[in-house]
Amino acid sequence: MRKAVMVEGAAKPGGHYSHAVIADRLVFVAGQAGADPVTGVLSDKFADQVRQTLKNIQTILRGVGADMKDVVKINTYLTDGSRFQEYNTIYKEFFPTEPPARTTIGCQMGGILVEIDCIALLPS
Repeated sequence: MRKAVMVEGAAKPGGHYSHAVIADRLVFVAGQAGADPVTGVLSDKFADQVRQTLKNIQTILRGVGADMKDVVKINTYLTDGSRFQEYNTIYKEFFPTEPPARTTIGCQMGGILVEIDCIALLPS
């Protein structure tokens, strides 16, 4: 089974893609940035963008019946690798115990400071 999903209340995609795709019990969440889903505003503060990005992922996961505890893999893209420790501290707020596997990559992105995608397992 493959199902593309758009979640009501989640931030609008910046391109032609679904918020998530469900394949059997796996949920593949598209890369999310830190735009507020209600206002569309993107803070210029790194910490605010990280928190909102993770909240945006949380909204999508909840919209398909999963939660952050169901995440098995995270990919994070930072425009400034020197902010890794700050990112990691905020990340721990969302994954305080048994964190998922994670890859963090430094890259260039236009207008955003962080983008995160993930794979989660739907609860049985």
